[in-house]
Amino acid sequence: MATEIERKFLLQSDAWRAKASGALIRQGYLSSARQAVVRIRVIEGKAWLTVKGETRNLTRAEFEYEIPVSDANQMLDELCEQPLIEKTRHHLTHADHDWVIDEFHGVNDGLIVAEIELSSEDEFFEQPDWLGEEVSDDPRYFNSNLIKHPYSKWQD
Repeated sequence: MATEIERKFLLQSDAWRAKASGALIRQGYLSSARQAVVRIRVIEGKAWLTVKGETRNLTRAEFEYEIPVSDANQMLDELCEQPLIEKTRHHLTHADHDWVIDEFHGVNDGLIVAEIELSSEDEFFEQPDWLGEEVSDDPRYFNSNLIKHPYSKWQD
């Protein structure tokens, strides 16, 4: 079984920007049920269907399949829950670990989250200076929840 072990963090500065490159992502959810999230994603002329299981600690099952872009766009426009997730995904490396930083747009504008995928839940990684509070266990930051409760609607 394929698995994903991921930790998420807020950012405390923009120092990461000088080292990052990014691409626009458009994604939506055919299902955002807790036990099985089914996502469609288009990025740079390619598309994927992804099925993710329920998160247990920091780990969950994940299955991903490339699909035709035309099919993905039709599903995003006609079948996915609205609003869609629109974000720029930035990639960078810090201390031999790959990081992705998602800068959200649309109804989630202003939200920026850094993610690191690990090979085990207890794997050590050096935290960059720009990293802030960890939000791995906060379901508000799950992309599938941002369609139901957009960042722009959160109360301080």
